[in-house]
Amino acid sequence: MPDLPSYISIKDWSQEDRPREKLLKKGASALSEVELLAILLGSGTVSISAVDLSRQILNNADNSLQQLGLKSLKELQKHKGIGEAKAITIAAAMELGRRRAMELPEKITRISCSDDAFKLLQPSLGELKHEEFWILLLDNSHKVLDTHQLSKGGITATHVDTRLIYRKAIEMGAVALILAHNHPSGSLKPSAPDKHITQKIQEAGKMLDIKVLDHVIVTARDFYSFADNGIMP
Repeated sequence: MPDLPSYISIKDWSQEDRPREKLLKKGASALSEVELLAILLGSGTVSISAVDLSRQILNNADNSLQQLGLKSLKELQKHKGIGEAKAITIAAAMELGRRRAMELPEKITRISCSDDAFKLLQPSLGELKHEEFWILLLDNSHKVLDTHQLSKGGITATHVDTRLIYRKAIEMGAVALILAHNHPSGSLKPSAPDKHITQKIQEAGKMLDIKVLDHVIVTARDFYSFADNGIMP
């Protein structure tokens, strides 16, 4: 005789407690993160339900969707019951969420403080495992004209071309800009190259009457503002 499951199948739950039926009746916002993930998985194993498997996966990510989004396919597949197909489904869902967050929110169309810049840039930069350098181009009322990725890799003079920054600024009719890059290590301390490139870009802007308002270092959870800390050259 085959072993019986050591759990109660979701099919045996009451209708109002089943994730799919709950979503149909109450909408996605009524579901917990565990329940939403269970819907993505579709099924568990012979010994654990999709809901309990989802709970294990989230527990392993410190119950953080942000941390879950950083998991590689191999890391996800370490869970019994998660093969390549389910791992890909999870990764795709996390990427869709990230891209949705990257869309310019209507409420942050104007930068009034460094926190606004962070909220706008964090979805693009916060979870990267490599450094990228971006610029925010602003008009005279600090309305965002464009966000532009300038380079990938270490922040040095060879990777950040000042001419490209101001060519883009002139094309967009910008009168001010904010520099930004990420620190995958999570450190918020600006390096000597960070300070040097900021000064170089700011000096070039003075000749064109384009002001560099700030340089923001972005991490997954926090940011560092040159302007807020009084170290803009």
